[in-house]
Parts: sequence; structure tokens; C-alpha cells
Amino acid sequence: MSANYPPGLTHGDQVILFDGVCKLCNRWSRFIIRFDTAHKFKLCSVQSPQGQAILQWFGYPLDHFETMLLIRDNQAITKGDAFLDIVRQLPFPWPALYIANILPRSLRDWCYDRIALNRYQLFGKYDVCLLPTADHDRRFL
Repeated sequence: MSANYPPGLTHGDQVILFDGVCKLCNRWSRFIIRFDTAHKFKLCSVQSPQGQAILQWFGYPLDHFETMLLIRDNQAITKGDAFLDIVRQLPFPWPALYIANILPRSLRDWCYDRIALNRYQLFGKYDVCLLPTADHDRRFL
């Protein structure tokens, strides 16, 4: 590990930070586990100590989560760009969703924000972060 990378990450790591109490975000993490057959991504709840350390390293709030983050090396990719970058790396047919990249970023982010800012009302919220099951444990930081 190096001071050039977030805590616990090294060159080539790709980590998806997600809201661990959000039901939509937990479905997203299960989707990643199911379809990321090449194990390109690790998952990390923003509420976990590791997630908090990564958020702090990038200067994001530690108690208010408005976006999923894709961490690659020392870069944090947010909102629609993160989503599109992730699906682009999954097996067929998911990369087809990358066609949405032709839309202006402002429009993609506006759409992303409508869902992200209303995710608890639309999909629900857990009282606590769900822990990974034993067979998924290696997929989480």
C-alpha cells in the first residue's frame, strides 16, 4: 500500500462503495456478486470502518451518502459515470447499457440523483447494515 492510494487499496483495485442500509444498494451489491464472474470488483459499505476511511481519504462526508462510488486506484468515480463504468465491465448483455453514455453527463447525473436522493422512500431502508454471507465474504473489503 502507498500514500498514493486510499487506505487498504493498491494499484488495479476496483471497489464499489455503497450505502449498506439502503435496500436498493444491497440489491445492487447482490447483482454485482452474481454477474461479476471475473471478480473485477470488491464491495464495501460506506458505513464500515474501511468505507469510512476511504470516504475520508477522498474528502467525502462520513454521515451523508448521496452517491455510489467506484474507486479505481486513486480516483473516485461518482453517480452515473460510476454505474456506466461498472456495467461496461460486466459480461454480456450488461455492457449494452453503456449506450447511455451518449447522453450529456448533466442529464445522466440528474436522473441518477432522482433515484439516489429518494432511494429510501422508493425502495426502503434496513435498520442496520447487512453482513455478507460466508460465500460472499471474499467479495467485500
